Amino acid sequence: MTNITQSSNFPTIDQPSSPKCVRVCQNRTCKKQGAAKVLEAFAALPVPEVTVSASSCLGQCGNGPMVLTLPDMVWYSGVQPNEVPLLVEQHLRSGKRVKQMLYYRFHPQG
Repeated sequence: MTNITQSSNFPTIDQPSSPKCVRVCQNRTCKKQGAAKVLEAFAALPVPEVTVSASSCLGQCGNGPMVLTLPDMVWYSGVQPNEVPLLVEQHLRSGKRVKQMLYYRFHPQG
């Protein structure tokens, strides 16, 4: 979980063969907002075929902790460690977005 990825390297939504990934921002602001504990919570709930890793700044400072799922490009903001089980069960295992946690800037309709 020490992979550092910059946002310019993210695959796009039209790459269906890409493996599922979860990126948790570990940059300054998100870290102050508890991103390290969010990353730990994902690590405690591993999902087969899904890679979870730390990310450098995702460019959405002040809205974190930020979580980005790939290749579907779904953004979650203000994620708290106690919300990670819901994200794992609903999004990663069932393929359904957690509407109440979606980042409004990229998912205004929810």
